[in-house]
Amino acid sequence: MADLPQIVDLRQSPTALRVQRGVMRFLRGQHDVCCFAEVPLANGRRADILGVGPRGEIWIVEIKSSLIDFQVDAKWHHYKEFCDRFYFAKPPELDPDIFPQDEGLIVADAHDAAILRAAKDDPLPGARRKALTLKLARLGADRIHTLMDPGEL
Repeated sequence: MADLPQIVDLRQSPTALRVQRGVMRFLRGQHDVCCFAEVPLANGRRADILGVGPRGEIWIVEIKSSLIDFQVDAKWHHYKEFCDRFYFAKPPELDPDIFPQDEGLIVADAHDAAILRAAKDDPLPGARRKALTLKLARLGADRIHTLMDPGEL
């Protein structure tokens, strides 16, 4: 087991990792949205969760684990150009009123989640959707390959 690749992002706090798990379980189980964690985007940003729905719709979920985490983040606006729906996700103990009222909001723990406020549907342009879908297919295949053959790369 020592030679398996690191699949948990050490930049994430334990709270953020619990929220990530709950959101991903919820999106898969309740919305048929298959999720990727830690997805690099073309603008140099990294989405905490990027999900693809059954009709190809793309959701990005930005996890905020604390008030300070939200206050120091000035980059979340840059994710919206890469998704049809944008959500913040928070742990139960974080005040929901700190988040912008016009953005989607999810509350989550390590086991489940709930949508507190639905995100607006803002469809991606076709060319961007195609490029992002291709990137996700390659990212998924590469991650599976790394798990199957960790010494190869």
